[in-house]
Amino acid sequence: MTPAQTELHTLRDYIRYAVSRFTAAGLFFGHGSDNAWDEAVYLTLHTLHLPLDRLDPFLDARLLAHEREALLDIYQRRCQERLPAAYLTHEAWLGAHRFHVDERVIVPRSFIAELLDEQLAPWIDPPDEVVSVLDLCTGSGCLAILAALAFPEAEVDAVDLSPEALAVAERNVADYRLDERIRLIQSDAFAQLQGRRYDLILSNPPYVDAASVAALPPEYRHEPDMALGSGADGLDFTRVILREAKQHLHPHGLLLVEIGHNRAALEDAFPDLPFTWLETSAGGDYVFLLHAADLPE
Repeated sequence: MTPAQTELHTLRDYIRYAVSRFTAAGLFFGHGSDNAWDEAVYLTLHTLHLPLDRLDPFLDARLLAHEREALLDIYQRRCQERLPAAYLTHEAWLGAHRFHVDERVIVPRSFIAELLDEQLAPWIDPPDEVVSVLDLCTGSGCLAILAALAFPEAEVDAVDLSPEALAVAERNVADYRLDERIRLIQSDAFAQLQGRRYDLILSNPPYVDAASVAALPPEYRHEPDMALGSGADGLDFTRVILREAKQHLHPHGLLLVEIGHNRAALEDAFPDLPFTWLETSAGGDYVFLLHAADLPE
């Protein structure tokens, strides 16, 4: 037995040990948690099949041998392989919603999820009038699913270029029993959507600029390259969206796009577009809204 297995006994002991290991390893956090403590708590509770929102009642519980081994194994993998926690547990959470994830898709972490929880109020009212939605760059399908839940009368097209990502999205759509309302489409942007128009187009596209891609921590390098980088300034795919979205929106339609830290670069590149920047938990610089009438022909 290792010293950890002989000297650590309670859940509290193991969480403390994990925090020490994660800190010493210099791990990067940004796929669901932003610090070693939260990550250690999440991995511990998940591995032991305990409720993720209840830690205190279990802190002084002693662990069985196989439980100790399972915890030490997942801590070691997190440190040695530098895998994001979501790839170790095969789940990611957006608010109260759980999604299956693996290395075929980027780990979901979109601010658009917060806005969908509010049904995009006050920009959409009433929500029942939204009957067609496009989620461009759907990845795991999480935003398409949240859009279907937010707008109960809507049919949703979920588009991605990657067949591997669409296989993950198919699983999540089935988990939420939304097969009849969400259609998965393999397409390079709008290429396979000729003639289709929507009340709402939303997208969390690749938006990392080349310099930032080159400096990404190891955790991010496990994610699909095509889901991260988007040219020298991070705006290549956003340019495609702005160029082609109007022909796929109804006259009253809305475009909603997340662009990371690129607000200044985007406004410099498109000084004539009247972007509306929506408030999220991280501030008002990450998600923009445009009306169909404001988009270029």
